[in-house]
Amino acid sequence: MQVRGEDAPLVRAIAAALTDPGQAAEARALLLRRFAPEPASSLKELLASAPLDGIDLDHPRDMGRTVEL
Repeated sequence: MQVRGEDAPLVRAIAAALTDPGQAAEARALLLRRFAPEPASSLKELLASAPLDGIDLDHPRDMGRTVEL
């Protein structure tokens, strides 16, 4: 892992807190609250929140091909 020099002590402290049985649960919960992505509750909600501006969603109807018997 590469971090800026001034952040190295902070990263070490976080790693130490995550391995300390007395602090691990609280540290993990704090980090998850701040940095974990919000889970999408459904595909419908995910699609509804997608930026679709400028995307052409119309397409020609394909009626298939004519079959002669």
